[in-house]
Amino acid sequence: MTLDLKKNFLFVSNDGLHIDCAWKIVREGHQVKYYIDNKEENDIGNGFVPKVDAWEPHIDWADIIVFDDVLGHGEIAEELRARGKLVIGGTAYTDRLEDDRSFGQEELKSVGVTTLKYQEFDDFDRAIEHVRANPRRYVIKPSGEAQNIKRLLFVGMEEDGSDVVRVLEAYKKVWSDTIKIFQLQHRVTGVEVAVGAFFNGKTFLEPININFEHKKLFPGNIGPATGEMGTSMFWSRPNRLFNQTLKKMEGKLAAEGYVGYIDVNCIVNGQGIYPLEFTSRFGYPTIQIQSDALTQPLSEFFYNMASGSGADIKVRKGFQVGIRLVVPPYPFRDKQTFDTYSKDATIVFKKPALEGVHIEDVKNVDGEWLVTGSSGVALVVSGHGTTMREARAQAYRRVENILIPNMYYRTDIGERWFEDSDRLHTWGYLREQ
Repeated sequence: MTLDLKKNFLFVSNDGLHIDCAWKIVREGHQVKYYIDNKEENDIGNGFVPKVDAWEPHIDWADIIVFDDVLGHGEIAEELRARGKLVIGGTAYTDRLEDDRSFGQEELKSVGVTTLKYQEFDDFDRAIEHVRANPRRYVIKPSGEAQNIKRLLFVGMEEDGSDVVRVLEAYKKVWSDTIKIFQLQHRVTGVEVAVGAFFNGKTFLEPININFEHKKLFPGNIGPATGEMGTSMFWSRPNRLFNQTLKKMEGKLAAEGYVGYIDVNCIVNGQGIYPLEFTSRFGYPTIQIQSDALTQPLSEFFYNMASGSGADIKVRKGFQVGIRLVVPPYPFRDKQTFDTYSKDATIVFKKPALEGVHIEDVKNVDGEWLVTGSSGVALVVSGHGTTMREARAQAYRRVENILIPNMYYRTDIGERWFEDSDRLHTWGYLREQ
């Protein structure tokens, strides 16, 4: 379905996460209204998109409503769809798939997906006793809101679990008021890869997306965990990785009428595929990078998906790389540091070239781009190519055109592909089926 007529898009967000999508749809000529609930983040996108102080009065105005799908938005999106509105957003069920790790694992098991062994705890002493009685490598995974504090996820390295015991003892002293429920998951080694796809309320849309997240702060995958430092990806027809994981959830998602993107992160090796966790919403910066692959307007794609069209997604062939440009105190939260080093920092382009540039916590004041918000995420810069090397080279050339005081970023986004691809192809997980 081509959008011959201009449409009204209402974006609803807690922290301005999908501001770049709204900006893109503004540039495509449609009417946009954008709402941010968090008042500390409320100037994100100023000068780029029209903003509103409340979103509910504009429901009838909107032809399509887009949620950024933070926890709690699913129930609201579900109610609006029941009223006949076109909505991109989750449901209470899909929110829980991501929020409640154990529930997500059990739902995968219920449709025949193999999962890693885990045990859920609400008591640190019992968890410590469990590790000592069953020594091995574990991963500590907080559930609920605590899982958004990325540095709390801990991947054990010691065969006897002694490092996990030490971390649990420390968490008991410092984080017991924050971490109410957590998992101890058996750790396996292999390639970490995610498979995602867009869902139109009835079925998965093709092609699907294979992506590789880079969560550690520093090159070489070291340092503190972040929300994300960059992602490499490509599009594919359904393959073994998809068919043995997400595809099996199709019936459950259809019963929910889910509309949006869903992704499952996995560890794969020669023995099997082991799903780790769901992302039942847009990923950031995944959606920014994906939007650059489209050979159709983003507005058209969103409208088609929300209205239940089964049309394939029109994307360019090849590979994509996206690099997140950040400033202090990212990935930490410290208002004094942000105000001292990053607040209203200017974003300068050596040449007036904006291809592949996506805004995050940015505002436009009299034509000047300034860092705003509080988190220190500024831009995502993407590149594409017929090979991963070409995509990386284009993305990093575009980064070199940008100047932000105190800016930092990873220089190795996409490098993992050259080794990981050999293993994934050898094991047959990328073979189209």
